[in-house]
Amino acid sequence: MPVVEKKRITPRAQTLHKRSETREEKMIAALSPILNVMVNAVRKAGQGIVHDFREVANLQVSEKSPGEFVSNADLYSEKKLVDILHEARPDYGFISEECGEIPAKEGCDFYFVMDPVDGTNNFIHAVPMFCISLALMQKDKVIAGVIYNPVTNELYYAEKGKGAFVMTPTGNVRLRVSGRRQLKYCLLGTNGYASEKTQKCLNHVAQSFASVRYFGSRALTMAMVAAGQIDAQIEARVHILDIAAGYLLVQEAGGKVTDFAGHTDLDSIVQSSTMLVGNSMIHEILLPKMVKSCMK
Repeated sequence: MPVVEKKRITPRAQTLHKRSETREEKMIAALSPILNVMVNAVRKAGQGIVHDFREVANLQVSEKSPGEFVSNADLYSEKKLVDILHEARPDYGFISEECGEIPAKEGCDFYFVMDPVDGTNNFIHAVPMFCISLALMQKDKVIAGVIYNPVTNELYYAEKGKGAFVMTPTGNVRLRVSGRRQLKYCLLGTNGYASEKTQKCLNHVAQSFASVRYFGSRALTMAMVAAGQIDAQIEARVHILDIAAGYLLVQEAGGKVTDFAGHTDLDSIVQSSTMLVGNSMIHEILLPKMVKSCMK
């Protein structure tokens, strides 16, 4: 029987067989080290979410509190994020929806703030308007943020002092808030109409706008403000998990984020549980209305 000589694969041949990086992979590789870690984490967590979204009819959903739900996707996404981020930055702490607070190692003042699925009610009704929101804070300052919708593959990111961007198939596009200056031409976004305070505020200003949009995801609404798609956003019930990444994104896109009393620091916004977002001119027009009608 003849002996078949095995073909030897040379280093050059091995190189030729290696898969080329996609444009998206090259864009991610070009990010700063910390954004690289965060973007890869949300993308990997998003893979499981997309699978569950496609099988949404079979999801096991348990009631957490009236109007709020936790699904397998929340738990999977959070665990994936924590595992990946902890491996990459083992000293950093965590604040998350399901696991609560995991303190940083002694001497470390960095911690990740995440909402594994912001817009859970949309998710469990198969509405593709939800996202993973991930921020990195140093003490009380947000220094990096990522907002990712895994179904639409929209990935927004920002780093303190370096601008805000959205990753597209053709490249990274810098985000800018809209330049509109009159409410009658503007779109107003909000998470919903659930709380009495939100209803009161919206009833006071909604007729001044061209239209109002209820999105069901605070983080994605903030991303749309940063992108200039929505001109203003009003929320009367907020949590740091929902808004930390968007807070930086809007500011780096040239917008303004305050509570209804005009305080710009994140702690005041979270403590008051109110938020007003927009470009500088629209924010200036709306703030007195918030103080007058919504702070009582």
